[in-house]
Amino acid sequence: MNYRFLFLVLALLCMGAPVAWAQSKIPQSKSEITLSFAPLVKVAAPAVVNIYASTIVKNQSNPFYFNPAFQKFFQDFGTMQPKVQNSLGSGVILSEDGIVVSNFHVVGGATDIRVVSNDGREFFARTLIADRESDLAVLKLDGARNMPFLKFRDEETVEVGELVLAIGNPFGIGQTVSSGIVSGLARSGAALSDGRGYFIQTDAPINPGNSGGALIDVAGRLVGVNTAILTRSGGSNGIGFAIPASLVKQFVIQAKAGFAEFQRPWSGFIGQTLTGDIADSLDLQIRKGLVITAIHPRSSFLAAGFKAGDVITAIDGNSITTPTELFYRMSVSGLGTEVVISRLTRDGESDLVVRLVRAPDDPPQTRVAFDSQSYFPELIISSINPAVQADLGLAWDVEGFVVLDPGPVAGLIGLRAGDILQVANNEAFGSAAEFDKILKKNGRAGTLIVQRGTQRIKLRFRR
Repeated sequence: MNYRFLFLVLALLCMGAPVAWAQSKIPQSKSEITLSFAPLVKVAAPAVVNIYASTIVKNQSNPFYFNPAFQKFFQDFGTMQPKVQNSLGSGVILSEDGIVVSNFHVVGGATDIRVVSNDGREFFARTLIADRESDLAVLKLDGARNMPFLKFRDEETVEVGELVLAIGNPFGIGQTVSSGIVSGLARSGAALSDGRGYFIQTDAPINPGNSGGALIDVAGRLVGVNTAILTRSGGSNGIGFAIPASLVKQFVIQAKAGFAEFQRPWSGFIGQTLTGDIADSLDLQIRKGLVITAIHPRSSFLAAGFKAGDVITAIDGNSITTPTELFYRMSVSGLGTEVVISRLTRDGESDLVVRLVRAPDDPPQTRVAFDSQSYFPELIISSINPAVQADLGLAWDVEGFVVLDPGPVAGLIGLRAGDILQVANNEAFGSAAEFDKILKKNGRAGTLIVQRGTQRIKLRFRR
């Protein structure tokens, strides 16, 4: 037998097989992945784009500009010229007609958004939804069609240890791919100074510019949108976070439905993590869950049968232990849906069906922006109802008008966004016009009583 010929044939087969396979198939197993990520990148990378956003930043007017005693000094330079602030990030195409998702901190408030695809094409984009709280934004590319796009992975099936790739444009050097694993699930945003965040953690290197890029699995499906890192140096330390695909999907659904703002379901209750001490005081054997400490009289949970002292252990079978998890699970379920809530009381466990709704905007919210002839120019205030309480995190028993923007003059005397206006010059008021009238009646001096958090504060001022 000619062993030299047989060895030559085997060597050629071993050299040629991986190349032919790599050109025709996405890796489906660990052994196949060890050969190359290249086929996966070729399929997924075209759906990740670079985003260049420009925002006009207006500098605050000089607070003395509106004071008659100083106006003559600021006739020519009372307001500084606006500046253009540029940002760079990444985005993910999620439909063939050019629906793109990115981070709010990349495109939020942008006046001009330019998107460059992997093959060099450029598009102008408009914002459909931009939500600071979730750090997500949905864009629509003008004139786009037949675009490559990524499919969603069911985030609930993601497991710690899975291989993932992060695709984006770090530091503006061009599209880059990095690999790693899923390091953790259900990470709270507390470490990122955002208690409401809910993230997938990965050690795939993520750097500035990767924000808004894709975190994909080995089948090329979107696992999450890269959003943040924990770092001391400014570069990747192997602790990166991605917003789960389930929440991203809900944003896309609402954007396609025509919503300009992300609609969040309202629980209408205050809860805290069940601890051993609390469980003992409630005579419960189970130590995991979220205990309801107070519930709004208009909450859909109250209507379903929940009350203070009940413990929520799961939503649609997904365990709940923190307010962050509750907030996330409700958000991905979406408004108008009915969810099964598992409840634990001293009498045992039971399931209740709750319909997810928004906080009632009743009576309708009224916003007032004071003009230049008002006592406090550019002050913006709002009436208070359950929807306002939910959006701003206000206590349920507060009454008055909430400050949305103090403006230059009221800000100078110490008024802050979130303050509750209650008394002006020792007089109560029931409308914005009445508030302004009371202040003008007293001339240049006055007092305001506001509620700031749990404190009641008196502000004395002289204009």
